[in-house]
Amino acid sequence: MIFNIQQNIHIHTIKINSIGNSSVFQIGSSGVIKALSTLSNTGGYTEPAPQLDSEGESFVPFPPTG
Repeated sequence: MIFNIQQNIHIHTIKINSIGNSSVFQIGSSGVIKALSTLSNTGGYTEPAPQLDSEGESFVPFPPTG
């Protein structure tokens, strides 16, 4: 089945507060969105990440919001 879609989209302002690793931001139509997962060492790290504390939790500071 073939769909022909014609769209006129006008976006004056758009605000995205956050987007995650597996997020999809879409404006308009998409025929197929295929999943893709890659593992990259873009920071050039040479050692493993530090271990979590004994309770299995770790503190990650987030910037203030608002």
